[in-house]
Amino acid sequence: MPESPESQRKTLEERHQMSDLERLRHSTAHVLATAICRIWPDAQFAAGPPVENGFYYDVDLEHRITPDDFEKIEAEMKKVVKENQPFEKMIVSREEALGMAKKGRLAAETERGVPSQYKIDLLEDIPEDEEISIFKNGEFWDLCAGPHVARTGNCKAYKVMSVASAFYKGDAANPQLQRVYGTAFKNKTLLTEHLERLEEAKQRDHRKIGKDLDLFHIDESVGQGLVLWKPNGSVIRQELQDFISEHLERQGYSQVFTPHIGKLDLYRTSGHFPYYADSQFPPLAEREAMKILSEEGCSCGELSNKLETGEVAGFLLKPMNCPHHIKIFQSNHHSYRDLPVRLAEFGTVYRWEQSGELGGMTRVRGFTQDDAHLFCTEEQVKDEILGCLELVKIVLGTLGMEDYRVRVGLRDPDSTKYVGNPENWDHAENALREAASTLGTEFSEEPGEAAFYGPKIDFVVKDVIGREWQLGTVQVDYNLPERFGLEYIGPDNKPHRPVMIHRAPFGSMERFVGVLIEHFAGKFPTWLSPEQVRILPISEKFETPAQEAYERLRKAGVRVTVDTTAEKVGAKIRLAQLARIPYMLIIGAKEQELNQVSVRHRDRGDEGSVGVEEFVEKLTAEIRSRSL
Repeated sequence: MPESPESQRKTLEERHQMSDLERLRHSTAHVLATAICRIWPDAQFAAGPPVENGFYYDVDLEHRITPDDFEKIEAEMKKVVKENQPFEKMIVSREEALGMAKKGRLAAETERGVPSQYKIDLLEDIPEDEEISIFKNGEFWDLCAGPHVARTGNCKAYKVMSVASAFYKGDAANPQLQRVYGTAFKNKTLLTEHLERLEEAKQRDHRKIGKDLDLFHIDESVGQGLVLWKPNGSVIRQELQDFISEHLERQGYSQVFTPHIGKLDLYRTSGHFPYYADSQFPPLAEREAMKILSEEGCSCGELSNKLETGEVAGFLLKPMNCPHHIKIFQSNHHSYRDLPVRLAEFGTVYRWEQSGELGGMTRVRGFTQDDAHLFCTEEQVKDEILGCLELVKIVLGTLGMEDYRVRVGLRDPDSTKYVGNPENWDHAENALREAASTLGTEFSEEPGEAAFYGPKIDFVVKDVIGREWQLGTVQVDYNLPERFGLEYIGPDNKPHRPVMIHRAPFGSMERFVGVLIEHFAGKFPTWLSPEQVRILPISEKFETPAQEAYERLRKAGVRVTVDTTAEKVGAKIRLAQLARIPYMLIIGAKEQELNQVSVRHRDRGDEGSVGVEEFVEKLTAEIRSRSL
């Protein structure tokens, strides 16, 4: 079966459990391969699975496929579809399949002078006790476990989307192939709707809008995945921080600040090192130790090993805030009367993401979490979880992101990645199930989605064009308190172990703002907009009343500017619209005479003339209420 290495690890039964849409897309991948081998008979094919929103096929081909080739490929696919070829399954022996592959007959329409090299390799991955099947449509034969639709004529609604490079089996030591992506749907109406959503997503791309609105910058000389927040973007971030800080104060949190770096032993104790070593920046050795080892001729590899084993003391860029908050809690003696202790921080952490996985603000290497850790008694766990969930719901409700599903991430009983006592895991998972049941919305339980130290509740939010984003999270943790030996004195005057709750309603500020940019298409509600009002005097004769209105709005705390350029008012309006500013105030002879401003809203258009004081009162009420 033309699949990714990940899907090759699935059982044959699991592979046969494709949904109808996956089956259609898998079949369309074969139609794509048939078309490509008709156009370029020397093409060698590797994997071709269905994936989210479509399918791909990896091809080794001397010709470099570009978007200019897509029309030609689709035209040949149309012929294959029109031929209405049946998908036929043949069960063959391993020797027969190998013989076909050696003659170049697999993933081809005829025998060739060179072997089907990737199919020979894929044959070796098939377990000895598993049947080997060939699927053929017309003269195109391929090593494949299926399943497929009945005929190529069922694959009418398709589109070749893009082409990228991909190493065979995802290993940089293997050949680099061309990965041709496509999508397919049951009918052309669904395909058109999908393409329209993609076009809408393209228009909403936070990288484009972020540049247009001057919100953030990523500079190669600073580093990939490291966001520079510009003044406009910083306004949005600060407004969000102020918003949630109000609720932190209401719920009894204490805000703290911790360093961006910590000793390696701290993360050994927590389990973040070496468990997360591949997704962390490399450890830093102490200066004196590096000097001594350098003089001894120690290589970089040896130094790395010594840091990992603890022979050399080192530091780590903070991958998580929790060990630092634990140390703040541990720095004092606590009675049960002190609990719960709620520590919050807008803390910046650092993760090493592969360069190919980075993307604007939504996948970065340095990000700030609206992080908090709560230390409580066993009896307090339920109420504290409910308080955390309330906070997430307030955040999402205020921002109009109320189309979400709830996911309870549990441990996979067959995995060894989870640390701690199984009995504690049972307590934590039951506490989250009970809390999730109070949300008034359905939730799913997903084994394997827990953090290594505890289960969690995730809010998976659907934006205005139907895309899903995992945002707010709440986690219950019995394990880190155990690893760090945390204690409080109970009513029996004996030491007890607290339970720890991790929560982050926004998650990453960078990712959250990136999602918000796309959700609102840059048209932020007034309270979040970097520039809330722009005053447009019709000519320089009206700059004095414009300046007076400006001073009044500034005094009221409104973010306001005056456009004093020589442009005509129509051009000024267009520029303000492009900047997505919620309100424009136009001042000309009539407005000056009546001591009023003509109000124009970004979306609602002309709203008539009012006095400056009346406008200020209405606007500040809108901002205070954080209305949409």
